[in-house]
Amino acid sequence: MQSTTEVTTRTTGARSDEQMNVGRLALAVVLFALLLAFLWGGFVFLRSVQLNNSLPGLVTALIAIVWGVGGAAGLFYTLNGMVEQLPGAARRFLTPFVFVGPAVIVLGWALFLPTLQTLYYSFLGPGSDQFVGLQNYAAVFTERSMITSFRNNVLWMVFGTAGCVLFGLLVAVLADRSSFETVAKSLIFMPMAISFVGAGVIWRFIYYYAPADRAQIGLLNAIVTGLGGDPQAWTTLLQPWNNFFLIAILIWMQTGFAMVIFSAAIKGIPEDTLEAARVDGATEINIFFQIMLPAIQGTIVTVTTTILIFSLKIFDVVIVMTGGQYGTNVIAVEFYRQFFTNRNFGYGSAIAIVLLIAVIPVMVYNLRQLNKQEVF
Repeated sequence: MQSTTEVTTRTTGARSDEQMNVGRLALAVVLFALLLAFLWGGFVFLRSVQLNNSLPGLVTALIAIVWGVGGAAGLFYTLNGMVEQLPGAARRFLTPFVFVGPAVIVLGWALFLPTLQTLYYSFLGPGSDQFVGLQNYAAVFTERSMITSFRNNVLWMVFGTAGCVLFGLLVAVLADRSSFETVAKSLIFMPMAISFVGAGVIWRFIYYYAPADRAQIGLLNAIVTGLGGDPQAWTTLLQPWNNFFLIAILIWMQTGFAMVIFSAAIKGIPEDTLEAARVDGATEINIFFQIMLPAIQGTIVTVTTTILIFSLKIFDVVIVMTGGQYGTNVIAVEFYRQFFTNRNFGYGSAIAIVLLIAVIPVMVYNLRQLNKQEVF
């Protein structure tokens, strides 16, 4: 039997440990409260600096980086310190929220709340001071400019997505059999390093049109006139075909993305399976359609839906190339024009909500496909 002294010592030690945990928990709570006060004070300070323009831009940027990164790290450590002092069951339950909780809060504040606010504005008039019900949504589906935008977005979705997927798959298969695989893939992937705005500027020079009596500095018209043809206003007068010249920019940029994903999936196919098919007399075409395509079917669906979302939200290329004129308008450009140029906040918000509703099903389907591939 244990002596009374040993029992007393253990009891005293347990109480001491419990008191230490309570003290650490209290300290962590105090530090967390001070950190929140520091973050709020930093936010107020940065906002006043921005409004008054009292500091150089570089100094403000450095302060914002230190404030944001340091604040995020401090939040994690203080929250983790608080959770570590809790009993076992509570600690195991709350630990995951320490990691994902701040991100969820930030996303909710930056995305979910603005979405609710936009939904509220979509039921109001141009000045957001009069309730108009579904009038804005009725206008979205009846206005001529929106009908044109819907048509063009469908063109982007169908031809843009199909072009990216087909060319990406073709390049991935052919480059896999080439001795210049690295160089070829690097050249195809290079446009991915360019922003959509930068790509629009580049292609404006390619499509540039000057009257027939002037020198053609646009690459495409220079080639056409060099071959004896007449220069064309590719992005303006050739309606609605000018949309396809804009879609070509998306294909030029996103083919590299599709190629990289497809190439990785193709290299994951067991080489023994391909060799066995060749031994059995299967041609390369048969191998492609009967072995490769079924093996990478999930990847094809994922890449297709991802590019489909890009094409639904396309904005930069159109606004840089044509500004949405000449029959090239798309939903995102019409939203920008109504909300920021015409200051019609209700109608612009309704367009944004319609675009969101159009993107959500594709996004959900994409996430389900990723879940089936055990990405999540």
